[in-house]
Parts: sequence; C-alpha cells; structure tokens
Amino acid sequence: MTEAQAVRCRKRLEQFLVDLLEPVGRSERRHWGEVYVRSLLLNGERKSIEPLATRLPEGNVQAMQQFIGQSPWEWSPVWERLGKRMTAELELDPAWVVDDTGFPKQGTHSVAVERQYSGTLGKTGNCQVAVSVHHVGEQGNVPLGWRLYLPESWANDAQRRREAGIPEGIVFRKKWELALEIIDQIREWGLPDRVVLGDAGYGDGSEFREALERRELHYAVGVLPQVGVWLKPPKISPLKTTGRGRPPTAARYGDQRPTTAQEAARQAKGWRTIRWREGSKGWLESRFWATRVQPSHRYQDGRPPGKEVWLLAEWPESEKAPSKFCLCDLPADYSLRRIVRLVKCRWKIEQDYHQLKEELGLDHYEGRNWQGWHHHVTMVMIAHAFLTLETLRGKKNFWVDPAEDAT
Repeated sequence: MTEAQAVRCRKRLEQFLVDLLEPVGRSERRHWGEVYVRSLLLNGERKSIEPLATRLPEGNVQAMQQFIGQSPWEWSPVWERLGKRMTAELELDPAWVVDDTGFPKQGTHSVAVERQYSGTLGKTGNCQVAVSVHHVGEQGNVPLGWRLYLPESWANDAQRRREAGIPEGIVFRKKWELALEIIDQIREWGLPDRVVLGDAGYGDGSEFREALERRELHYAVGVLPQVGVWLKPPKISPLKTTGRGRPPTAARYGDQRPTTAQEAARQAKGWRTIRWREGSKGWLESRFWATRVQPSHRYQDGRPPGKEVWLLAEWPESEKAPSKFCLCDLPADYSLRRIVRLVKCRWKIEQDYHQLKEELGLDHYEGRNWQGWHHHVTMVMIAHAFLTLETLRGKKNFWVDPAEDAT
C-alpha cells in the first residue's frame, strides 16, 4: 500500500467509526475507541492492551485499559449499529450461522474460564467459550452478536461473580439458549430473518429446532446419525379419555417405529455428486441424498411427529457409511443442489473465527472482568467489519480503478 492509499484508508476508517462509536459516550471515549481499533488493524502477533498501546504514537496503556476494562459504556447499541450497517452492505442470499469457539487461558481468574470442551482445542482444556451468530453471504461475513458461556460453577459462585463483575441477570444458559438470545436480539433490531445454520451441537436436540419453528425461522442444522425420523407419516391412535381431568395429549404408535437417519441413508438410492464451491485445490464435491421426513423426538412418550422437513445426508466416496446429516426446515420445492450449497455456507464462520483470532486478537484479551471481555470483543468486531468492507471495496474496484502510476 502506498502512502497516499494509506491516507485514504485512514480517512475511510475514521468515517466508518463516527457513527459506530457514538454510543460509547463522550469524545474522550470515542477517541480511545478509534485508537484501539486502529491498533488492532496493525501488524503484530500479540493484541492485548500493552502491545497495542506501543503500536501507535498516541497509544497509552492506562487510558486504553480504562476504556476497555472500566468505562461504563454499553456494547449492545454498538452491535446494533454495526449489524444494521453491515447487513445493508453484504446482501445476496445471506444466512445466520450459529457456533461457538474457545479462548484458551492460563489460570482460573479470567471470567467464565474453566476446564471444558473446546472445539478450538479439539479436547477439554482450560478456556473460555463464547457463542456467536454471524451473517454470512456471497459478499462477506460479519459477527452480529456474542454470548460468553457461563459454566454452572461460575453462575452459582457469588464471590467469583462479584470479583468478575458479572451482572445479576446473567445466569447459566445452555449454548443453544444463548444462540437463541442472540437471534432474538438481532431480530429486535429489525434485521430481516434469515435461514439459521448450525452444527449438531445445536441441531441434534429438538429444543433448538422447535424454538426456531415457533419463531417461524427456517433452518438447516446438523444432527447425529442416531436421530429418529418417520419416513412416512405414522398412524396415531389417541389415548382414551377417562372423563376426568385434562384429556391426554400423548398418542399411541402401536408397533410402528421410526428409523434412524443413518439407517434411512444406508437404504437410500439416488445419491448424487454435488459441487458446492471452489477451494484452493479445486472444486469441493461429495455425494448427497435428501428426502422429506418428520422427526420422531420422544415418540415413546407419545409425542406427535415433528413438522415435515428435509433430511440431508452426505456420503463421501472415501467413507464406508454416510457421515453427515442435517435436518432442514426448507421449502419442499428446494433442489438438492440448493440445499447442499446453503448447508455448506456454514464453513464461513470458521473463516471468521480464524481472522478474528489470528489477525485481530479476539482471544488475546488479558483482563479478567465481564465488561472488559465484551468491550474488547466489540472493538474486534468493528475492526473485522472494516476489513470486510475494504475487501469488498477492493473487489468492486479491481477492474475500474486504475493503478496510481498508470499513464
């Protein structure tokens, strides 16, 4: 980048931050917010506060620590402005992707840290875990909101809560419940509803899927091979009433039994090879099959079948059996190719996590309190959004902007 290009980029960043940082309050806070974001965007391996402060002439450790760890500004209004701005920029058939990521930590004092399973580590380790929802689309991606997962050991420990500044209203929530909180929040902002994508950590339990159905949100979520489905609508015999009390809500299935997703896929015919995107080593493709089913969760208790959805199965030629399964609440007229390409959009959240951590220091915050963690994450979200817009701008201008030394 030339000096002139750097100056123009700096001006675009300043303009980008004017509206976004308004909710943090007085001008002094907005100034340190700008300094913090600019520091995050500079090269450097470590992006905790002290290294960040050394990268700019105006950097100040004490002032930046105050801004992140102690200033009482609300982060939710910043997320709302960022979400509205970015979703307006990044259209073209987007989806909302739900996932969680780990933040490896030393010691036991950082808020919500505990020995717990982390997909980032691929094992149980000492870490924080956060749930996020991202807007993903053809033009780019952006995280819309976060929830720091608070283990029960923290939620029930009054002293640790007090020392970390955890608000009284924050209680233990399962990860899928945290994901729903974020979804409800971004819907309150007025963002258009999107298809919700997630892996089996969210989709295998019926609670998350049913909650999305109550919200009339379409979804395509992973499930385990053992999930039960009805390939044909079962015949249900209602239980006889006794004439006293409430009528029973359970139903009897007799000798009928659902099949598992794995069994259904093994018996299936008509597998098709589908390409979904071009990778660094050529097109990514695999074999897929889909059919309409009804989930059979807790049918033993007499629960009626779930609504009709797609069961999507993937069977790579290198595998001995179908290996991946999704339940997709999508229109019945969707083609197999369209379903596959939508489901495979989920990988983009891993791309986001990589950039947020490796380039912008999402997991580098060394403070211990609840507020500081959220403030740091907010600044990283802003830096990531600016990089996304700069990338999009470069793509749009690649063929129309002449080189500066062109004659």
